[in-house]
Amino acid sequence: MQTASTGEEQRIERAARGLLSGIGRLSRLLFRTGDFGLPRSSATALDALEEGPRRVSELTSHTGLTQPRVTTVLKELETRGLVERRSCARDGRATEAHITPLGRELLEQGRRRMAAALLQGLHAHADDPEHTVAVAREAVCTLLTSLESEAS
Repeated sequence: MQTASTGEEQRIERAARGLLSGIGRLSRLLFRTGDFGLPRSSATALDALEEGPRRVSELTSHTGLTQPRVTTVLKELETRGLVERRSCARDGRATEAHITPLGRELLEQGRRRMAAALLQGLHAHADDPEHTVAVAREAVCTLLTSLESEAS
């Protein structure tokens, strides 16, 4: 006889089937339509910095990139004027990366292109594109919150 949790796990497994590949495909398509003019890892780092300054270790955990990759990405972004590094306000021995106004503008332009492409595609497949995106975003946020709290 199945326990309730085993039945629930099987239902979640069926519901989640294809979720990882679907989210990956969606992410790649959105990035491509955003046409950021940057490698994906660089756009990911800029996006993380938009929330506020971060140390390399914080960017590593936030982006999933390795520390050497984050360091390389930050150097490239700094060279392009999209990021600045400054002494950390909390710990003067450390440095934090800050997004520049040029970096914010680049992100915004890419997001506008992504939104336009998404809207165009949704008009053919959804009655209420704004609601469709809002529900999807809320679902992704709920999944992230539940998994992040499990990892803590």
